[in-house]
Amino acid sequence: MLIDEVDIIVKGGHGGPGCVSFIGKHGGPDGGDGGKGGDVLVEATTDLYALNRFLAKSTLSADNGTAGKSNQRSGENGKDLTLIMPIGTFLIEESGAEIELNELNKKILLAKGGLGGRGNAFFKSSRNTTPKRAQPGLSGEEKKLSLKLKLIADFGLIGLPNAGKSSLLNEITNAEAKVGSYPFTTLEPNLGMLNGKILADIPGLIEGASEGRGLGHRFLKHIEKVNLLLHLISAESIDPLNDYQVIQKELKAYNLKLLEKEEIILLTKSDLVEAKDLEKKLKSLAKTKKKIIPVSIHNWESLQFLIKFLNQ
Repeated sequence: MLIDEVDIIVKGGHGGPGCVSFIGKHGGPDGGDGGKGGDVLVEATTDLYALNRFLAKSTLSADNGTAGKSNQRSGENGKDLTLIMPIGTFLIEESGAEIELNELNKKILLAKGGLGGRGNAFFKSSRNTTPKRAQPGLSGEEKKLSLKLKLIADFGLIGLPNAGKSSLLNEITNAEAKVGSYPFTTLEPNLGMLNGKILADIPGLIEGASEGRGLGHRFLKHIEKVNLLLHLISAESIDPLNDYQVIQKELKAYNLKLLEKEEIILLTKSDLVEAKDLEKKLKSLAKTKKKIIPVSIHNWESLQFLIKFLNQ
């Protein structure tokens, strides 16, 4: 199960308290400062399922700093906490500020740890040679964050329900997507790898998806980060050109920039129609001025042609 949206709370560690201490019975103050609380950071990973772990634990805190010690020894700083999230994740604060994870092996600060309190040695002065007070540590930053994943994939499979996206994904990659002959078999994006490239099966869009109808509206965001759209249309469709236009209308309504993406059309289930009918539908789709590739999961040559095309 791919979790692509979850809310969390992050807390920097609490600073340790300063120490009140004196050298012997009548000596001067020697209480040290408390340690700083740990920071909360985030780092991107290629594991697209990394948000799943936040379902079990949604409040995440760095370690607290420890208390200062006598002989002016400072407390230990709290350990930082580094959260691992999928590349393509947006972290949205309550204020609306956003952080986008678009680079691997780069740590970003989310919440600062609190400073440690000063020990009584810090407060010694000519007027107060034996201060009996120390500061408590300060609280770390606390933030509520909404995490939203937008898949970064090389290829995104889109189309109406029953266009054959999951079946094709299973045939040309290592995916094991659930397949059925009814709408909305796919309830979440499925991922597969083809020679090191990621293919994402975006759950079936329907007319009105951009307005919240069906399931597809939940996953329109995943198309934004895809490099190449593979628009699947069933050769069994009565009007394949209309099927294409339905999806294009939803993409445009959601984000006009989606229409600028590179796109090819895959006319699927091509083995299930007569050659004359197939030619007629290819001619109809030619009005889109997109590259069109007939394909069938039962036609090995058509699959090999597609794989070669994608590899290039």
